[in-house]
Amino acid sequence: MQPVIAIVGATATGKSALALGLARELDGEIVNADALQVYRGLDLGTAKPTLGERAAVPHHLLDILAPSERCSAGELARRAAAAIAELRGRGRRPIVVGGSGLYLRALRQGVSAIPPTPEDVRAGLARRLAGEGLAALRGELAGVDPATAARLAAGDTQRILRALEVFAATGRPLSDWHRDAPTEPPVPGPWTVLGLAYPREALRQRIAKRVDRMLAAGWIEEVAGLLARGTPADCPAFQAIGYRQIVEHLGGRLPAAALRLQIVTATAQYAKRQETWFRREPGVRWLAGEAPEAALAAAMAAARASLEPPRQEIASPDEDGRRPVREAHDRMRKG
Repeated sequence: MQPVIAIVGATATGKSALALGLARELDGEIVNADALQVYRGLDLGTAKPTLGERAAVPHHLLDILAPSERCSAGELARRAAAAIAELRGRGRRPIVVGGSGLYLRALRQGVSAIPPTPEDVRAGLARRLAGEGLAALRGELAGVDPATAARLAAGDTQRILRALEVFAATGRPLSDWHRDAPTEPPVPGPWTVLGLAYPREALRQRIAKRVDRMLAAGWIEEVAGLLARGTPADCPAFQAIGYRQIVEHLGGRLPAAALRLQIVTATAQYAKRQETWFRREPGVRWLAGEAPEAALAAAMAAARASLEPPRQEIASPDEDGRRPVREAHDRMRKG
């Protein structure tokens, strides 16, 4: 069975470039593990692979949802598991790449079954959000599910509402459900998990430059076009960092002078949370993102090692004084 390679780490560390390099060298295909690149029309602000990159290396689970659709980490993991199984069936190397930690954990450890949320619960929380504001709901979440509240950004409307929905519908915190034994099995290994890391200040500079490139390429216009085509301003996709700020700017609630700084700051804070998450994940081999050629060489070595059968250790002489197996073989060859 083809081993799975996963490339993880904070935003802007170079995961996509490393994945493309590995895929070209290993006859692989890329399975998206970014929770925003699944949305159609969200291209610039998600750093989605270009059409040329997709033509050079097949990608899976891009552009599979409308911005107004919800999709849980469990559902995305199930789709990714099916894609990985299909790639293995064709003898292709699956390369999973992205920074959505819960999604990748679901792939590696399995998915706990959380009952669906009734529509009246969702509608009630939506009304409360409009009337009370997100800060009040986040404070409520901290009281009923402090573990989930601690890992979510203060402005992550979609996930804060999701956690409150689960608690309201089941009487149990979302963090409890995640600790349950999985009902959907994990994707079988072997897995090789590679993490890309940058020094904190260097990463913030990369984030700032990337935000500048995205804005110059037409990120604001991308969001304006989606809104003009009827995408609701409060849809799940627009809760993402950057998109949320641009929607506020286009609605007249965030001045142009403050837009860039807010996006850079929020993205840097998110990157810190991503790195904290992945540092706690077992079995991650960390590579220096600021040395991309060395990172690719190290990743290639790890990928090749995953294909080799385990080496047999040669026994040392035991307490009876018998010689190792290799010495016995040598004597036999000498006659």
